[in-house]
Amino acid sequence: MKRIASFSINHDTLVPGMYTSRVDGDVVTYDIRMKKPNAGDYGSTAALHSFEHLFATYVRNTDFSDGIVYVGPMGCRTGFYFLVRDTISPADAIRLVQESCNFIVDFTGEVPGTRPEECGNYRDHDLDGAKDLARDLQKVLRSWTPADLTYPE
Repeated sequence: MKRIASFSINHDTLVPGMYTSRVDGDVVTYDIRMKKPNAGDYGSTAALHSFEHLFATYVRNTDFSDGIVYVGPMGCRTGFYFLVRDTISPADAIRLVQESCNFIVDFTGEVPGTRPEECGNYRDHDLDGAKDLARDLQKVLRSWTPADLTYPE
């Protein structure tokens, strides 16, 4: 079988940040790396789950909503994939992630989509943990630019 692109990135040199993972036609996949891979510090499933619900809710309620394809956590629990149409510029994609983190940090109340009829694992949420993930990512992405979207060597 052909080796997939995400397995070709050297995870030993990968650090938290936002990277262009791949471009497939008009869909751009961003790697939102929140934790250094294989370093023993991973996001909890509950925190990542709440982060996903809040991130997806925020970006799908912006002027860019038609260009949002998918938001989803990585199975390794070190980050997220953020898929957008190429109608969203790299600078706007970075800004959306930054704004999403701000939204999550400031969020109060019930995490959207956490009722049994809305979520397949509604009990597995952690708003405080999601806020911690967002705070950490805010620091990393504070001055991120399109020039920073390339994976480290």
